[in-house]
Amino acid sequence: MSGELLAISGAILSPQSGYVLLAIFGILWIALGWWWGRQAKSYDGFAVAGRNVGLAMGTATAVATWITSNTTMLAPQYALQLGIWGALAYSTASFGLFAFAPMSGRIRQLMPKGYTAVEFIRRRYGWLGTVPFLIISLFYAVTWLVSMSMAGGKLLNVLSGIPYEYGMTVVVLVCVAYTLFGGMYAVIGTDFIQSLIILVGLVVVAIAVLTQVEIQEVHEKLRNERPMLLSAFFPAALMALFNNMLFGFGEIFHSNVWWSRAFAMREGVGPKAYALGGVLWLPVPIVAGFLGLAAPALGIGISEPDTAGPLVAATLLGTSGALLVFVVVFCSLASSIDSLLAATSDLIVNDIAEPIHNHVTHQHSSDSSKRKLSAMAIIGLGAIAWIAAFPNVGSLATVLFFAGPMVGSCIWPILCGLYFRRASPIAACASMVLGSILGLVAYFQIGWFTASLIGAAVSGVTFAVCCQIWPDDFEFATLADD
Repeated sequence: MSGELLAISGAILSPQSGYVLLAIFGILWIALGWWWGRQAKSYDGFAVAGRNVGLAMGTATAVATWITSNTTMLAPQYALQLGIWGALAYSTASFGLFAFAPMSGRIRQLMPKGYTAVEFIRRRYGWLGTVPFLIISLFYAVTWLVSMSMAGGKLLNVLSGIPYEYGMTVVVLVCVAYTLFGGMYAVIGTDFIQSLIILVGLVVVAIAVLTQVEIQEVHEKLRNERPMLLSAFFPAALMALFNNMLFGFGEIFHSNVWWSRAFAMREGVGPKAYALGGVLWLPVPIVAGFLGLAAPALGIGISEPDTAGPLVAATLLGTSGALLVFVVVFCSLASSIDSLLAATSDLIVNDIAEPIHNHVTHQHSSDSSKRKLSAMAIIGLGAIAWIAAFPNVGSLATVLFFAGPMVGSCIWPILCGLYFRRASPIAACASMVLGSILGLVAYFQIGWFTASLIGAAVSGVTFAVCCQIWPDDFEFATLADD
């Protein structure tokens, strides 16, 4: 509570200004969601935007979705706590986009009528691989939703003094509302505009901050007062570098947020869109991370590490800076929350509700019933995120990286399952289970900055050993069957 009071006392904008900005952007995104969503005439349109997304929209949605609140708020936290390596560590998440670029083309080729990552796992490995993967996917989706909902509340509290609970609630409600209107059409359409706002806003913030701060002065202050932040051999920072890189691979490889876009893009577009998205995203966390490095050098008190970036920018740039930071982070929040709501609702409909319906009735669900189920799933996910985020427990890093070992353990089953016939159901199941368990042990016994690294390493060794003992001989052509 004391941290919240400190943030409020130092707010740059008035609560009234914050509420006005919330209302303006809330109405704008809901209106845009309704406008873009008019094209969603069928469930296929609602879930995968008619499978006809082009390069410009595809690149924009990749960039906007990956520039999350975690990029604009966690990258400065990394730099504040782990120094230069911390700032660079978050940028390694771009490697996941680069690696997924060719994979997206492979996914589109193997499953031209697919909807979800879980559907691939079910067809590739059967229920032995599906159960742990489904649990991990749902847990990760909720964790990411909660971390971004928390970020929305923290942002509004720091910048304008709006109580955390109110700001977080409005952010979740707005994203749920416009995602309901048009599904993937609404998500990708708003992502296009949000990506432009985010990139332009970050460039303006970076230029404005550099005119206010001397890099040499920041370096001297850190060297004299916090030299470990400049050390090339800071152990925790080095572990965080590789941990974050593997976490990024795991996030993108397994998450239906990225698979649903691969299915939504026109054939041949995915590899180009994801590669270009990675190039555009790469410098963003480095720019944001500089704000975290500048905080101790400038003597700005930070009560909560994950608010360092917005607070430093707003303090240096005053009211105009606070307004710009608000816009950028609000757009990054919306562009990721809506993507998660849409992609996870697809997963719930296609991989939970539909198999149960088929088993009971021996027939497929109608188009209209799947749309209704999607709407119910979106509302339910929003409610779960709100309930979990309301207590405001932990920082964004500790909340998000709790899922790190689980997503890290999915790297090898996905990668090998797409390209190698010998990858087997036993290997997939064992690697995900053991990687998750031992990674979580590392999370609690060592620290969040090691969990993904250990989870991915254990999973990789387990997968290789099991494939040698219990190899498969999978026929990839079966994945194209309806």
